[in-house]
Amino acid sequence: MDFLILFLLYVILVLLSILFCVFSGRKHSFPSRVVAWGTQVLLCLVPARVLKPLHQLFHTRSCLFVVLNFVLEVLVYGEYSWEVFSYCRELEFHILILLLPYLLLLVNLGFFLLCSKTNPGTITKSNQALFLHVYAYDGVMFKKDTECPTCSVRKPARSKHCGVCNGCVHRFDHHCIWVNNCIGAFNMRYFLLYLLSLLAMAIAIAIITTTFLIQVVVLSNMMLGHYLDDRGQEHPVDVVFLIQHLFLTFPRIVFMLGFVVIIALILGSYFCFTLYLILTNQTSNEWFKAARCKCTCAQHCSRHSGYKNVYSRGALSNIMEIVRPLASTGKKRRALCPEYVSSYQCPPLKRK
Repeated sequence: MDFLILFLLYVILVLLSILFCVFSGRKHSFPSRVVAWGTQVLLCLVPARVLKPLHQLFHTRSCLFVVLNFVLEVLVYGEYSWEVFSYCRELEFHILILLLPYLLLLVNLGFFLLCSKTNPGTITKSNQALFLHVYAYDGVMFKKDTECPTCSVRKPARSKHCGVCNGCVHRFDHHCIWVNNCIGAFNMRYFLLYLLSLLAMAIAIAIITTTFLIQVVVLSNMMLGHYLDDRGQEHPVDVVFLIQHLFLTFPRIVFMLGFVVIIALILGSYFCFTLYLILTNQTSNEWFKAARCKCTCAQHCSRHSGYKNVYSRGALSNIMEIVRPLASTGKKRRALCPEYVSSYQCPPLKRK
């Protein structure tokens, strides 16, 4: 019973953390106020010499989280290969089903490399003309003729300066510490596929492992048995006793399964949120800013939501905008590859 209670508390804590992360960007929401209060308490309790390295860790480019991601995958796949794969082969599982997680791992690695190595759409003085007319300025979150004080470039609509990468990014979504790169216009499609393949990996391992444990229970006829409690009374085997018995029999497998299930829940929630942003043509940066944005122009305001998204052109067009990112020279929009953008040079000014 102790294990089950601790496991449920762990799951509840993770789910609450997800909810607080989602709603913390809403200025007047209860989670945002609790997060702000908790931050103030943390600042008072934690010494400055501890907070400073943590601040630098999250605000400078570092491969630490990439290494951590790699270590977690090695641990999960090591346990899967060492025990789950071997036991499933003895139970005559189909080999193609058992090899599916490895195939998904290769696919995930490919999208990880594309996502981390692709230029997200970094804006420089030499290529800023390509981005200035891609999106209209809404006059609320993005105002015309605004210059980035750090990069000294004219900021196109929907762009943002990333303090971690030290550059402005076209259609900036967020900086992802797990791929050590910004997510922008040119690698958003790779990031979505990276999330999807990562989610598929977790689901595949969870399903295979759960199927193995169910097979063990069925073959042993465990559900037909009885057990004695602390008072010596006999009870039929129930789900709680079954989970504890499996944990004592296969501790590493059950622990790995619990971890993978939690990761799948987190990734599934975040993938759905990212897909919603794509279908509505929003970025994470815009979604968080929309709630705090005080609209000053009536044509950009909605009676119920406060800020009206002016960039959505329908679900299909919004998806195509991710598949083929937009950039432009002048007012004519067209899809460009990131390699062309990175090599583009603005034409020299003609002297009179």
